[in-house]
Amino acid sequence: MPVWQFDETMVFPADGSLNRPEDGVILPDGRLIVGDQVHGLRQVEPDGRSAPFGTMVAAGYQHDPPARPGGANGVSLEPGGTHVIVADVFGGAIYRVNATTGAAERIYRHEYGVNAAVRDSKGTIWFTQCARNRPEDGEARLWAAIDKPLEEGAVYRQPMTDGRLATKAELVADSLVFANGIAIDEAAGHLYVAESMGARVLRFTIDPATGTVGPQSIFLDGIGADNIELDGHGRLWMAVPSINAVMVASTAGGPPQVVFQTLNPAQQKTVEEVGRRLKTGEPVLPLLTPDGWAPLPGVLTGLILDRDGRLAYFTGLGKALIRLQR
Repeated sequence: MPVWQFDETMVFPADGSLNRPEDGVILPDGRLIVGDQVHGLRQVEPDGRSAPFGTMVAAGYQHDPPARPGGANGVSLEPGGTHVIVADVFGGAIYRVNATTGAAERIYRHEYGVNAAVRDSKGTIWFTQCARNRPEDGEARLWAAIDKPLEEGAVYRQPMTDGRLATKAELVADSLVFANGIAIDEAAGHLYVAESMGARVLRFTIDPATGTVGPQSIFLDGIGADNIELDGHGRLWMAVPSINAVMVASTAGGPPQVVFQTLNPAQQKTVEEVGRRLKTGEPVLPLLTPDGWAPLPGVLTGLILDRDGRLAYFTGLGKALIRLQR
């Protein structure tokens, strides 16, 4: 397994022209579609040129800070690769966007913010709720669930009924501590969910054909992952923002491997202090400053795999991505 070291030439695009690219996907022609807080999505060409993509604003996506910030967060490709699913972590909506034309539609409105969403081959949408934050709460309610972890996270499924998405999603699991990234392995019958502030990755037994959800287990403990991705080769990739790292683990079991990390001694002390405060219930947000993720262009929140399941980019909450040399 390759291990990458950061250098400034990896910042992409170099002009820092993106806007909160928290997650994204790569298309067959090499284009990237990443989250954009203002417009919903942004298209990034292989040479670094970028422009707003799609009609999410016309479909109801709103960025009107500070009262109604846009929260384009989880970005995933449908199984057929023709459409992108976008979750709004502040607005509580899920959008479906044509990856070629950009035509967008809002396909669900959740009571609370939706962190990440994926679609299975049967058309069912599986999504996570990290906190009980409503659109009128702005960003404050979500950050409160990070400052002092709350058991407000949940996993939902929105099945297809008579060829159409159900009007109401079904609860799969609740009382989670900041449910975040989500990934589905249909062949193995597993659903993976990152419980960021609970510092674990959960695995559910599922049957996509019937919608049955079986037992929940802890796949990995002690890892506060954000976005997660399966590579099709039996490996789960995880962005771990608390330690500026990307990790990978075999779904068959065994310890995870760190394949990328930038963590200097001062940052390590901050990590330890955050852990101490989480145990005592003290606020942690004052510790989350740019010094904690420097020299990265922003908090490392996700990763983008190419069509062959190879790691290609890291995503984050800054103004640029990290592009890996292979």
